Amino acid sequence: MELDFLIINGTVYDGLGGPPKDVSVGIKDRRIVLDKLDTAQAKEVINAKGFAIAPGFIDTHSHSEFTVLADPGQEGKLFQGITTEINGNCGLSAAPLYGEYLAHRIDDLKEYDITFRWNTLREYFSILETLKPSINFATLVGHGNIRGSVIGFSDRIPSESEKERFYSLIEQSIKDGAIGLSTGLIYPPGIYSSTAELIKLTSHGARFSSSMNLPFIYTSHMRSESDSLIESVEEVISIAEGSTSPVHISHIKTAGRNNWNKIDKVLELIYDARKRGINITADRYPYTASSTDLDSILPAWAFEGGKERELERLRDPHTARKIKKILAEGNGMEDIIISSVESPSKKWMEGKSLKEIAAELKKDLLDFIIELLIEERLRVGAIFHAMSEENLRRFLKEPWIMIGTDSSSRSFHGSTKKGKPHPRGFGSMPRFLGYYVRDKKLLSLEEAIKKLTYLPAKTFGLKDRGIIKNGAFADIVIFDPERIVDRADFSNPFLKPDGIRYVFVNGLPAIKDGEPTGKRNGVILRNGG
Repeated sequence: MELDFLIINGTVYDGLGGPPKDVSVGIKDRRIVLDKLDTAQAKEVINAKGFAIAPGFIDTHSHSEFTVLADPGQEGKLFQGITTEINGNCGLSAAPLYGEYLAHRIDDLKEYDITFRWNTLREYFSILETLKPSINFATLVGHGNIRGSVIGFSDRIPSESEKERFYSLIEQSIKDGAIGLSTGLIYPPGIYSSTAELIKLTSHGARFSSSMNLPFIYTSHMRSESDSLIESVEEVISIAEGSTSPVHISHIKTAGRNNWNKIDKVLELIYDARKRGINITADRYPYTASSTDLDSILPAWAFEGGKERELERLRDPHTARKIKKILAEGNGMEDIIISSVESPSKKWMEGKSLKEIAAELKKDLLDFIIELLIEERLRVGAIFHAMSEENLRRFLKEPWIMIGTDSSSRSFHGSTKKGKPHPRGFGSMPRFLGYYVRDKKLLSLEEAIKKLTYLPAKTFGLKDRGIIKNGAFADIVIFDPERIVDRADFSNPFLKPDGIRYVFVNGLPAIKDGEPTGKRNGVILRNGG
């Protein structure tokens, strides 16, 4: 037998969480070979002495739908050892895109000069396959896409015929390859949905997937991660009970100092649900700052009707006063950091706090926020420092919580290198393994690798991924446990981590001796592959 690659002298962590083994690993025709390696020949032998050999890391919470079209090189994720992404999170997926919702997402496409257009996941996958992504692509279907494509951004209950259209769109998306349904319940139009609507749609998707023997999971960016956190966790559990679907909480957190003490109740609710047989999991990035659009701080009613109506409300003096009064009642507004703006004349604001910028411009803070949103037509990214380090560590140790970047894939050059995005898109996996596992000893390396590999593969129904076993796909990371560390920070996010030597995607090295090879060997994992 002649292998494509033979990896020798390394320490193998198979992804299952058991003790590591000093065995060789072969690669042939995209698959892992573990049998009869003593007599095998190889085109290339890799000496991994002093290195850990692990399954490729799985980013359980990604947003690369559009950036991968702009730059299929995806260096920021590859250099972390990520070989597979779960996309379509927070109610936002590549498709379906129809009507008012398609018009709403056009600005996202224009931001990266993407000229492709599509309506369905099937059409999107066809485009993506021609571009050859570097990383395996799996996706959920966004509830925001479904609701927005049928009734736009209206704050109302869908009619029976509209519900039937919802069901039709989720069925088509599952047929096209979606592995579940995601919601973003702080964003329009998901913010306007009822729990009953979500239970019915999740139930329909779960039944339809089951009838075809396909994986299905419901994931949620909950209605609140702060003041109404407890009620939001209870809603996720009620959706699990009402639909009998596995459920998954996106980027679980306790946001805002006044809510840090709620972690005990959150964990109690989830452990009680798990004891009752409810399949509930979560993901988290290893940072205490979150990131999303700045206008997410506005009250829910400000979004109704879509972007133009939102802008009209901000421009109207009377309505703007109402909004500012609500914002004034919040906490931590002045500490929000601007991560991205569209206008070249405002690029100097990126990386600075709202308080700093308002002071420099000699403007009232709330007046400045309203003005900025209007002038940038709502396209302002922001970073929110509002979480507890102690709570983060407690979450990271939980055996049912895995790691996600909550980030789109970007590269260190080209069209996706813009702004000052959250460093989680460049350092989440090395930060978890280096700072929290090696340095802070939150858990063993084998337990940590399981969170990055087998656990997400099992949770999201990915076939023959996340494990080093005979016949599994050869997604493999070779890294130095003593050196692996993140280097990206909030001031300079576009920095590569240290300590990762090789990254194989489907049997070919995308990273070799710490450098990119240019090989793009990712595939689309329709229905988990």
